Amino acid sequence: MSPKILSREPPDGNPGLLPGVDPLVARLYANRGITRSEEIDHGLSNLLNPAGLGDFDKATTRLAAAVETGERILIVGDFDADGATSVAMCVSLLKAMGAAEVEFLVPNRFEFGYGLSPEIVRVALAREPAVIVTVDNGISSIEGVALANAHGTDVIITDHHLPGVDLPDAYAIVNPNAPDCAFESKALAGVGVAYYVLSGVRASLRGSGWFTRVGLTEPNMADWLDLVALGTVADVVPLDRNNRVLVHHGLARMRRGRCRPGIRALVESSGRNLGELDSEDLGFSVGPRLNAAGRLDDMTLGIRCLLAASPDEARRCAAALNELNKARRELEAAMVEDARLIVAGHDEPVGGRYGVTLYDASWHQGIIGIVAGRLRDKVNRPVIAFADAGHSAPDELKGSARSLSELHIRDALDVIATRHPGLLLKFGGHAMAAGLSIKRVHYQRFARAFDTVVRERLPESALTQTIETDGELEAGDLTLVNAQTVRDAGPWGQGFPPPLFHGRFDLVSQRVVGGQHLKMAVKSGGRLFDAIAFRQAPLGAPGEVGEVQLVYKLGINTYRGGQTLQLMVEYVRSIA
Repeated sequence: MSPKILSREPPDGNPGLLPGVDPLVARLYANRGITRSEEIDHGLSNLLNPAGLGDFDKATTRLAAAVETGERILIVGDFDADGATSVAMCVSLLKAMGAAEVEFLVPNRFEFGYGLSPEIVRVALAREPAVIVTVDNGISSIEGVALANAHGTDVIITDHHLPGVDLPDAYAIVNPNAPDCAFESKALAGVGVAYYVLSGVRASLRGSGWFTRVGLTEPNMADWLDLVALGTVADVVPLDRNNRVLVHHGLARMRRGRCRPGIRALVESSGRNLGELDSEDLGFSVGPRLNAAGRLDDMTLGIRCLLAASPDEARRCAAALNELNKARRELEAAMVEDARLIVAGHDEPVGGRYGVTLYDASWHQGIIGIVAGRLRDKVNRPVIAFADAGHSAPDELKGSARSLSELHIRDALDVIATRHPGLLLKFGGHAMAAGLSIKRVHYQRFARAFDTVVRERLPESALTQTIETDGELEAGDLTLVNAQTVRDAGPWGQGFPPPLFHGRFDLVSQRVVGGQHLKMAVKSGGRLFDAIAFRQAPLGAPGEVGEVQLVYKLGINTYRGGQTLQLMVEYVRSIA
């Protein structure tokens, strides 16, 4: 069934006009609820005050004391891009503040799993840290924190994931989603939370006169915004106003070449132009290369890339990450095809289930999140893909969930855990994505429970796929200038979606490029336009032409130093 294409409307019905703002951009902003000039002011002074973050002062004072007394600080991260950028920022920024001993530890997902588990705490304690700081994890690590406490090690949790009923007995918990936290934005990524905490550490050290006493130049926090931007976009958190300010400045620094060698090398290896970089490049080209290390191997390689002091070292790390990313794409393609074949065996989408679960013994646990996302997009239902947990837990399955906007997936898992005690060994995540572990023997039981809960909580109307666009554009508006203007009006991303348009075009020609992408020439208003649709089969027989409906973004094709407009097609269908 073809999706419904709907035009976005301004929430208040008023298309709005912003002084000095291009009318097309003003229309896009209005469609996203922005009608006042101050809402698009990306000045750093507009960042929310950290005062509302629970335990903020306690955490920053303890870390500042650790810096001043030379205590050993151990950063424990997560194995994704948000975790990697958080670790790299904490290590490099604390050292810039004068910390004598700062180390990091990232659990290998295949040996230890996620978070500050008792197993990873035992590894950490061998390094004899005075303080453990978790980044992008820790809010559910009750047993791990208890073990650290028993050995006299303070644990400071910086996280953004949703908490369970009980919280760890940590020295301090800084998490905008923790109970009773008054911080206005709940959308900070892990790297954003860590950035706020380190800003507070700097302020505490400044207040004590530390930088003057030891003869250190006080670090400029803005110099670390390239890491914040990359981690925030790669983690697909909503780009509310606060996150847009952070990402805007991080991208601006990258475009000016004021980023660390590791990010420059990752951009180069992805074939992107640093001076033209946008948030979609971070999300779809740079972030996946960093994530590949955590998915297939060890995120230490990604962190080393971000911490690289020289361009040569950074390029070596980026090249290794690029090879891992190629391997990841090959695995992904095979697993996605497996999933599609499973779904194709049903007369109706996935047998009429509302909540879809899939498992294959050959699947790689580092890739199942991508598989779940791809299948979710195909069947328009919440999907959980499972893989074997590995030799550390041979009787368990690890699952990765991807949801629709109408269903909070972590809350759905919480309902299952409440109704079926012991069915979920552990779980955690966000509204749109979550992770979980179950016993293999409970797979079918869990699949039934998941379908039941989704059926109860997901509106039936959500099963009809819709594509929201910003309406149609006249042929005269399809210009390179407008593409550049729209790009620069960002950053766009989750919760602040990139502008999409729809319209009818005459299909003049089509051909497959790269083995699976459809390159088209289309015409509107007497003008010819270049268009490309990724992972799209030809429309009809080779050489066949006719009228088509496109949903597209205004893209910029850079070739041999020149730039041309290219329609980046998200959806295409022939019109009979």
